Amino acid sequence: MITAVIISALLFLIYASYNINSNVYMRVFCKKHTRKKVVAITFDDGPAGLETARVLAVLKEYNIAACFFCIGNKIEGNEALLQQMVSEGHLLGNHSYTHSTLFPLYNLHKMKEDLLACQREIERASSQKTNLFRPPFGVTNPTIAKAVKQLGYIPIGWNIRTLDTLQHSPEKIVRYVQRKLRPGSVILLHDRMPQSNLLLKQIIELIIKEGYSIVRLDGLI
Repeated sequence: MITAVIISALLFLIYASYNINSNVYMRVFCKKHTRKKVVAITFDDGPAGLETARVLAVLKEYNIAACFFCIGNKIEGNEALLQQMVSEGHLLGNHSYTHSTLFPLYNLHKMKEDLLACQREIERASSQKTNLFRPPFGVTNPTIAKAVKQLGYIPIGWNIRTLDTLQHSPEKIVRYVQRKLRPGSVILLHDRMPQSNLLLKQIIELIIKEGYSIVRLDGLI
């Protein structure tokens, strides 16, 4: 009996930490509750040089504004990309400075320093301030919740994770997005992936075909 309780508790903690939609430790914006057929597109893990530039070209072609959650230590040398994002109407968000696998285990001081370092890099490169934050790997826990609260960030998740990092075929990803597409959806992509621009184009075409409009993330929040 005791063993079953312990196992149940551990499973709950895993669910609470690794499911961005759980809202156990903090309330995370993952989807807008609306009947309007609007969605937002977001990208993680950039900036990524040529791959990000190609993604920006597709967004410009369709006149769509997205939100890019940037890793701080990737910004140096890619400042022009962040400036382009801002000039073309995109939002920037904080995705931590290191994106370390150990990030969820940092103590509060180290975690806040990491997040502030990313914030400083974003502001240095783009002159755009941001209070949007997406936790690395989508993990939440009490320390992350406390850091977010103390820094005044708005935590952002998603309700459609395209799993593009697993490098499924674009057709498979598009079919998955089609099944999950709902009014108010927040879609997660990665601009660092090879041919992410081609996948983005197919997803945009799907969204338009399904009668949805794509708005900037702050248009949903």
